[in-house]
Amino acid sequence: MEREGSVGFAVFKYVTIAVALFVVFFPIYSVVIGAFKTQVEYYQSGLSLPKDFFYLDNFSKVIDVGGLMLGFRNILVILFIAVAGNVVFGTMVAYALGRFEFKLRKTIMGMYLVAQVIPMVTTQVATFTIIQHLHLYNTMGAPILLYLGADVLQIVIYLQFVGSIPRDLDESAMIEGASLFRIYRSIIFPLLGPATATLIILKSISIYNDFYTPYLYMPSQKLKVVSTAIYSFIGPNAAQLNVISAGILLIFIPTVVLFLFMQRYIFAGVTNGSVK
Repeated sequence: MEREGSVGFAVFKYVTIAVALFVVFFPIYSVVIGAFKTQVEYYQSGLSLPKDFFYLDNFSKVIDVGGLMLGFRNILVILFIAVAGNVVFGTMVAYALGRFEFKLRKTIMGMYLVAQVIPMVTTQVATFTIIQHLHLYNTMGAPILLYLGADVLQIVIYLQFVGSIPRDLDESAMIEGASLFRIYRSIIFPLLGPATATLIILKSISIYNDFYTPYLYMPSQKLKVVSTAIYSFIGPNAAQLNVISAGILLIFIPTVVLFLFMQRYIFAGVTNGSVK
């Protein structure tokens, strides 16, 4: 095995980095150049640069024909309600599991873990039936309800922060006559701010990029979201990949901006709880 200071190790390190960069940036490159090409140019020019970077017909088409602005509006409504509910339920679950000892505590945590390893496709028939019986099919209520559930990652991050909050604060509040809900609302929830910021970002990106749930539960054209808006350019025999590339680029921009401005919360939220 090559030692860390050897030439062979340095070559291996830089080759690995180059391969990783190619894997990460090649799809982005192909989307960017494809967004500024005509359909004929897209299929004839391969991976070469577009002739005109000011060719914006693809963008106007995905907005006007694909209804991308309607998709942005619908996904924002879903995001606001689902993420807000997700944070409330997640913090409450973490507060209960992290602060109280009861018989089913480990069982509940185990159920969260088991639920994550069950393939989602195996539960879709039952889930779809429940959504229909609740009369939520083809409404925004279906994805909102499905996104509300807290996942294992969220519970683990919150539990790390709950464990770092001194129990003396709870006891002092109880002496002052505060109820358990008052302690949660006034002490626990505010101190979970860094974890909440992290989960808001991660959950928002996950919901924003999800295609399967909106496509299955909201087939109406009036209920399209950003991920299903560009699907209208995929036909039975061919796809308008240049227009789809433009749509992907427009959809991609908000997530990049959000990540660049909020990335410090992501890393801090994941690591700070364990450090404390």
